[in-house]
Amino acid sequence: METSRIALCALAAGLWVGLLFPAATAAGQAGGAEARTRWGDPDLQGVWVSSAVIGVPFERPETLGTRATLTDEELAARHAAAAARVRPKLVPPAGWAERRPSPPLASLITDPPNGRLPPMTTDGARRAEVWRTKAAGSYAHAGPEDLRPYDRCISRGVLGSQFPNIYASAYQILQTPGQVVIHHEMVHETRVIPLDGRPHIAPGILQWMGDSRGRWEGDTLVVETTNSNGRTGSYARNGNGNPTTTSLRLVERFSLGDGGTLDYRVRIDDPLTWTRPWTVAFPLERDEDYDLYEYACHEANYAVPNILSGVRAAERRGGR
Repeated sequence: METSRIALCALAAGLWVGLLFPAATAAGQAGGAEARTRWGDPDLQGVWVSSAVIGVPFERPETLGTRATLTDEELAARHAAAAARVRPKLVPPAGWAERRPSPPLASLITDPPNGRLPPMTTDGARRAEVWRTKAAGSYAHAGPEDLRPYDRCISRGVLGSQFPNIYASAYQILQTPGQVVIHHEMVHETRVIPLDGRPHIAPGILQWMGDSRGRWEGDTLVVETTNSNGRTGSYARNGNGNPTTTSLRLVERFSLGDGGTLDYRVRIDDPLTWTRPWTVAFPLERDEDYDLYEYACHEANYAVPNILSGVRAAERRGGR
């Protein structure tokens, strides 16, 4: 009976998407960089996964200097090391790690040329250290507010949502005339991005995912995001490090590549956190067999009550 209800809900959701976004049902049929919507925009629609770049370091090893790609031998060693880390009884289950063979990228950061984060401002370094301190297992959290937004199932922000993760690392792009929609599987964020040239919302309105405005530059979708609330992170998986500020400005670029790939690039500019802008770039793969499921984060978030009850128990024992 429960299975039937789930199947019925899934069918209803599929029909709703097909009615609301009629072009979405034809996503990817044309394939390749020449694909167009019926109104003439480049067709970016489909489900895109970043599983292949999970194994690419966020920052480049210093020994590689400004070398942006690995040799064949170095890439083979990376794949062997990744295979060795997969264990049948791993918790969480090994199947959660949706890894694919990675491209020879030396790092996800492409600028600065050394593939490493630029120096932080004094205040940026202070805020990053506060997050690291509160993320430590020995930290005595006073309440849920001491936990990071992703830990509380609130949001990963734009960067944490776009960067590759070990599971649920996919998003779906839908298009209508004048709008692009990006729906993320994890934490179920959905960005509705106008393409009609309207201005950003008032500066005083701040949001977890900011305020995005898009435009086409040739066949590249360019998305500029401002109005972030300064409470999300920017480091690697889930954005669980290096919190940003309300001065954050993102410029993302999405363009179709060959062989069913989507080239993604984002320029991060937050002068209150870093001394200069920096860039992350990587390819995503189209996967029409990938199903995006509801990410019921709050319903299964045992971490928050367990962390807080553990701290309170330690306090009662006089451990802290």
